[in-house]
Amino acid sequence: MSVNENYQQAKQMYEKWGINVEEVFAKLKTVPISIHCWQGDDVAGFEADQKELSGGIDVTGNYLGKATTPEELRNDLEKALSLIPGKHRVNLHAIYAETDGKVVERDELEPKHFENWVNWAKEHGLGLDFNPTLFSHPKADDGLTLAHPDKEIRDFWIKHCIASRKIAAYFGKELGTPTLTNVWIPDGYKDIPSDRLTPRKRLKDSLDKIFAEKIDEKYNIDAVESKLFGIGSEAYVVGSHEFYMGYALKNDKLCLLDTGHYHPTEVVSNKISAMLLYSEKLALHVSRPVRWDSDHVVILDDELKEIGLEIVRNDALDKVMIGLDFFDASINRVAAWTIGTRNMIKSLLYAMLVPNDYLKQLQEEGNFTDRLALMEEFKTYPFGAIWDYYCQEMGVPVRESWLEEVKSYEKDVLSKR
Repeated sequence: MSVNENYQQAKQMYEKWGINVEEVFAKLKTVPISIHCWQGDDVAGFEADQKELSGGIDVTGNYLGKATTPEELRNDLEKALSLIPGKHRVNLHAIYAETDGKVVERDELEPKHFENWVNWAKEHGLGLDFNPTLFSHPKADDGLTLAHPDKEIRDFWIKHCIASRKIAAYFGKELGTPTLTNVWIPDGYKDIPSDRLTPRKRLKDSLDKIFAEKIDEKYNIDAVESKLFGIGSEAYVVGSHEFYMGYALKNDKLCLLDTGHYHPTEVVSNKISAMLLYSEKLALHVSRPVRWDSDHVVILDDELKEIGLEIVRNDALDKVMIGLDFFDASINRVAAWTIGTRNMIKSLLYAMLVPNDYLKQLQEEGNFTDRLALMEEFKTYPFGAIWDYYCQEMGVPVRESWLEEVKSYEKDVLSKR
C-alpha cells in the first residue's frame, strides 16, 4: 500500500481511542529541537589558535568529510535540516566564533564574532542557542575552571561566561526568540578529594558573579548542567546534580539534564515530572550513553520513548527545552544529525499517539491490568505509518530514502574535502 493508504488505515485505529492525528501533527510542528553544531566537526571549533580537544571529552573515529570551516559546517547543517521534518534551532559553542584569522581570547569574544551565524539563522528562520566553552584550553588543563583555587584563572572563565551571556542576548534580540545559554564545566578530581565543600563554594561564588547582570528572558535564558563523572574527574565532580539543582531553584535558573550525565541505572525520564513540580521549565541534552557518557547518536530506544512520554503526557512541550548532544566521528556526520534528530521527533510523535488521559484514569482507578495491557498493545500500533505520512506532508524524505541523499552529498561534497 502507498504512504497515504497506510496512513488512512492507521489513522482510523488511533481515532478509535479519541486521538486526532491532524491535531497531533499541528502540535508536533511547533516543537523545535536544538541541534548541536559540534557533531559536524568533532567539537573542534574554529579558533585561530585551535586547541586539542580536552576536558573529559573524546571523539572517536575518522570518517571522511569533517567540516573544517564555518561555511562547510553551515552547509552540512543545511543538508541535515532538509532531511528533518519541522523548524528547529541550532546550538553553538563559543569556539565556533569567526575572528577572521585573529586570535581572540575567549574572555574577549563579542557578538560581532557571531554575525555570520546570526545572518545565516535569519536566512533559514532558525533560532540559536549558546554555550560558553570551558574546555580545550590551557586554562582548563588541570581540570578546573570556575572552581579553580587560582583567582586569576577563575576570573578569566567568569569573564568568558559573562561575554557568552551577552552574545546570547544578541542572538535573542536579532532572531526574535530567546537563546538558551547553558553553562557546563569539567571541574573535578581524578582521585578521592580531601575537601569537597571548598571547590563548591568557589563554583557558587563564580556563578553568582556570572549571573549578577540581569538579562531579559525575552532574549536570554540561563541554564546550568551537572555531571556524575568524567575522564579526569572520576572520583568527584564539583557541579553535581544536587549542586546545580539547588543552585537553579534558588537562583531562578534552568536545570539542564543531560541523559549521559547520570549513573548508568539512573534515567532522566524519571526526573522530568519531579523537577517540573518545582521549576517552570527544564532543559535537556539528549544523548545516548553506552556504559558511560559516550555521546552515541540518539536511537529510538525505551528511554527516548519514555522521555517523549513524560514530556507529552505531562503537558510539558512548552516547558521542556529539548536539545541534542552527541558526537560520532565513525559514521557520516550529516547522517548522525539526521538519525538522532528524527528519532527525537519520533519519540514525541509516539507519545502523542498514546491515549495518555485514559491510561492516567486507569491508574487512578487502580485498574492496573487494563493499564499494562494497553501500554503494551500500543507499542505495536502502526506508528510508523503515521510518521511516514508526517514526513511526506512536511516535505522531507520518507523512511530510509533520506539515506540516498546523504550518500549523494557525501560523494559530491564530503569526499572532496
